[in-house]
Amino acid sequence: MVGWVLLYDIIFIWCHVYLCVLQVVYKPPQIPAEAHFAESFDTGSLERRWVLSQAVKQGEGEEKTIRYDGQWSVEEPAEQPLPGNRGMVLKSPGRHHAIAAPLRTAFHFQDKPLIVQYEVQFQQGMECGGAYIKLLSHSEQLHLPQFSDVTPYSVMFGPDCCGQNHTLHFIIRHWDARTGQYQERHARQPELDLSEYFTDRRPHLYTLNLYPDNHYEIQIDQSVISKGSLLTDTTLLGAPPREVADPSDTKPSDWDDRPLIPDPMVTRPVDWDEDAPPQIPDPLAQRPSDWLEEEPPLVPDPHALRPQDWDEEMDGEWEAPWIPNPACKHVIGCGPWIPPMISNPAYRGKWKTSMITNPNYQGQWHPRLIPNPEYVEEGEGAPPVRPAPVGAVGLELWALTGGVLFDNVLVCGDRRVAQYWTEQTWGQRLTAERILAPGVVQRLLGAAMKRPWLWGVYVFTVALPVVLFISFVWPDKRFGPPDMDYYYKKSDEPQPDDPEGEQAWSCRGRETTLMLHGSLIHFSCYHLQSPSIHPSKAAEQHTW
Repeated sequence: MVGWVLLYDIIFIWCHVYLCVLQVVYKPPQIPAEAHFAESFDTGSLERRWVLSQAVKQGEGEEKTIRYDGQWSVEEPAEQPLPGNRGMVLKSPGRHHAIAAPLRTAFHFQDKPLIVQYEVQFQQGMECGGAYIKLLSHSEQLHLPQFSDVTPYSVMFGPDCCGQNHTLHFIIRHWDARTGQYQERHARQPELDLSEYFTDRRPHLYTLNLYPDNHYEIQIDQSVISKGSLLTDTTLLGAPPREVADPSDTKPSDWDDRPLIPDPMVTRPVDWDEDAPPQIPDPLAQRPSDWLEEEPPLVPDPHALRPQDWDEEMDGEWEAPWIPNPACKHVIGCGPWIPPMISNPAYRGKWKTSMITNPNYQGQWHPRLIPNPEYVEEGEGAPPVRPAPVGAVGLELWALTGGVLFDNVLVCGDRRVAQYWTEQTWGQRLTAERILAPGVVQRLLGAAMKRPWLWGVYVFTVALPVVLFISFVWPDKRFGPPDMDYYYKKSDEPQPDDPEGEQAWSCRGRETTLMLHGSLIHFSCYHLQSPSIHPSKAAEQHTW
């Protein structure tokens, strides 16, 4: 037993050393000078750069106003493959959150692509809520402490879900010189099922590439899930329709748009009484013999006295309170007798004729459509979509589930900068996950670290085949090499030079019974050579 305990201690210490060696050292990324905005949340406090909103949001229903009172915190995730890597966490479930940070330099949509990427981890899953980011429009009116849902933005991008509806928003807001109004374009949803990104509780990298030629590309974990054109693959919110109803067109006087009409062949029966009431007094009911119609059910209390402070000028004429008539105490009832009501057998209700299909039905009438003079044709030849310059990034969110972690936010106009940032942030995470990915042996060791009783299972599983192998394969001196003195065949008679009292025993084949009692192994070996031995001594138990 001392040996087994020592072996357990050695394996336990080795596992701890092995797991400690696999710890990955996290290196905070260097902020690229060319980036308009880059945030890893690894150094400094949240307030050094981010501004909490103090605005009041207009509510609906009973909530006239709503404050952004949700809490934010910078902390490490609950499951951390990179110790020291921190992120910004949305902490308050069921509350409204709003926080924003200015760009180092404003981004102008000209000849460079817009690249936006950040990581999101729903550490507790998500029932209903969003994790999208807003690129706030740069203007003199932009005041981050008053950031709210009505603050103008140029781009809105990121995941959102509620129940079984999982979406990935990409909305671009821009000024249209042809209409003289701001317009919103909503990109079509990816065909990929997005539910796993909200439920697996793992971090995911969301990337938006918006190119100057009106094309866009959306990636999740560096895999393209959607791409298209802002002119042909987006829906213009509030856009005028291509055709409108002709206001001069009127419905013809003989147009019949009734799908059903009363059957002219059906008439109301002569004995149908529409005025018959649904209930009538029971004609068979009779007044009980002890019913006192002359006695009222209630009478003034004869013992009641007018209060001394009663003022008839102020309180009016005093009347005694009413009490049940004592004369009605021992009878069925008093006062006027009314027979009970029963259903009227002659009642049939209002008569309605049956309906038939209208043979002259011409369908619902609609005015003819004419080209809309306000409609603007769009296509690949249309002018580029140019949103307003971006001056800040903001998160204005509501979530039913807390613990949403944001990390490694980047806004830039250079693909090389984005690639460098991805390698320094997301690349470190992927490397750590590959190194720490548990193999079969490591998973078994990890399970035993949490459940020490598994060590007994492992030791027994390894020791049992070893003991059986030694027992069945260890050389038997009766069947040794032929050049040795003790070699003889199985069919030979007992040798005369056998020591006195020594008998041949065998623990092979079917003559062996294995009994396990606790941690001891018992073998029963049956004598094979001497049939004259008493049956009670024909077996001997050996214990190791």
